[in-house]
Amino acid sequence: MIYIITGHYGSGKTEIALHLALSLKQPTVIDLDIVNPYFRTEDAREVLAKAGVRLISPQFANTNVDIPAVPAEVLAALQGGGDVVIDVGGDDDGAVVLGRYNAYLREVPYEMYFVINKRRPLTACAEDVIRMIQNVEAASRLSVTKLMNNTHIKTETTAADVLDGQTLVEEVSHKTGIPLGAIAGTRGVVAGIKTNLPLMPLELRLNLPWERGV
Repeated sequence: MIYIITGHYGSGKTEIALHLALSLKQPTVIDLDIVNPYFRTEDAREVLAKAGVRLISPQFANTNVDIPAVPAEVLAALQGGGDVVIDVGGDDDGAVVLGRYNAYLREVPYEMYFVINKRRPLTACAEDVIRMIQNVEAASRLSVTKLMNNTHIKTETTAADVLDGQTLVEEVSHKTGIPLGAIAGTRGVVAGIKTNLPLMPLELRLNLPWERGV
């Protein structure tokens, strides 16, 4: 199965991609985020390697080079038959790169998640989120199959914040017909949420350079 993680900048999609990869058996992670130099699955290479997860990332991963080379290994991973998690760059800018592999992705089973964080600019109302989803689908030429709520304000996040975000996600689902996926958040936060939907307790593994002393 191919799992594609998309969303707005700062939605937390990379943390979700990492969590999903670590929950699968010997998956491959493809880092196609050529947009954001700060939060990359490349930053968790050591964690992934210890867990037996293979990581494929652009030649200039974790830099601010505008158009890094995309490795040929990506195609081999997509056609290999195993589980693959793809971390896509934010918005339709990042999805353009995903579109390069459209012909291959359409031939295999895939789930494409759109991660929503209501506390981010440009995703605070249903109309803005729907417009962004449409842009991502147009750029990638693929369809979003699940909506995922990851509303957060980093360490200040409460269960009430997540539930407020879930109201938005449910409105988007109602207007688009895209099914609801999981509700994500740090372990302590999601422990206080009662829902029939799957919960995804995250262990945060990524920090900004100045937060990790770089």
